[in-house]
Amino acid sequence: MNSIRSIHTIRFFLLILVQVLILNHIDFLGYINPYIYILFIALFPVKKNRTTVIFLGFLTGLTIDLFQDTGGIHAAACVLIAYLRPIALKFSFGTIYEHQTIKFNTVDFGSKLIYITLLVIIHHLILFLLEIFSLSKIILVLQKTLFSSIFTIVLSIIIIIIFSKKTK
Repeated sequence: MNSIRSIHTIRFFLLILVQVLILNHIDFLGYINPYIYILFIALFPVKKNRTTVIFLGFLTGLTIDLFQDTGGIHAAACVLIAYLRPIALKFSFGTIYEHQTIKFNTVDFGSKLIYITLLVIIHHLILFLLEIFSLSKIILVLQKTLFSSIFTIVLSIIIIIIFSKKTK
């Protein structure tokens, strides 16, 4: 149990460090900002209490907000995806989720891609809606959401593939 807890603690700190030290400085064409720290929420064990996941989502978003000085928009977006995570899991994995037997290393690539895509798009849409906070600039919100989501999804899938354990 302690090894599992330490793995998640290390994952939390590594994702936050990579986000803060490297990815926050990427602003390609004004639209593309990858936010891979949400992988912590996405890959957190399914069997854990929902309240714990929501609290850790808040903690993750708050940590990013402290480093970026963004006033809580990351915390709000992370709490929302942590809250909606069971719906995304059920939509992506179906009966495997209902029996609480999901292991991200053993599920097929398509289901993982759908799951990560759902969470990333929801996170980015809420994040950019709160950042811009103007319905007159909805096209800008959608552009930032689309381009940042694509880049975040690609990076997330690459990270998942690189760091996943091979099962035989």
